Amino acid sequence: QVQLVGSGGGLVQPGGSLRLSCAASGSIFSINRMYWYRQVPGKQRDLVADISIAGTTNYADSVKGRFTVSRDNAKNTLYLEMNSLKAEGTAIYYCHMITGGRSYWGQGTQVTVSS
Repeated sequence: QVQLVGSGGGLVQPGGSLRLSCAASGSIFSINRMYWYRQVPGKQRDLVADISIAGTTNYADSVKGRFTVSRDNAKNTLYLEMNSLKAEGTAIYYCHMITGGRSYWGQGTQVTVSS
């Protein structure tokens, strides 16, 4: 079994920054790619960014140039640095990974961008 624990969310003003973390623990095999998703109530969960074990990254067009995804493979931890946050960034952010042929999700962390 694998547990993903996300942290770092909160309330921030437009234009501000937050850093999310997601720590994986348990029976972890090689994790090729790790993901950040976000979801607004009543809407689908959307991919924000992902990163391979080698550090190759992909971003949603809406966050390119403002968000940076990174990982610490030794600590099995995923990060999301969010800068120049906009009101539309308000959502619950989830980390996601697949290991040992099974899919795991973090519990979600709320990010609210508001003045």
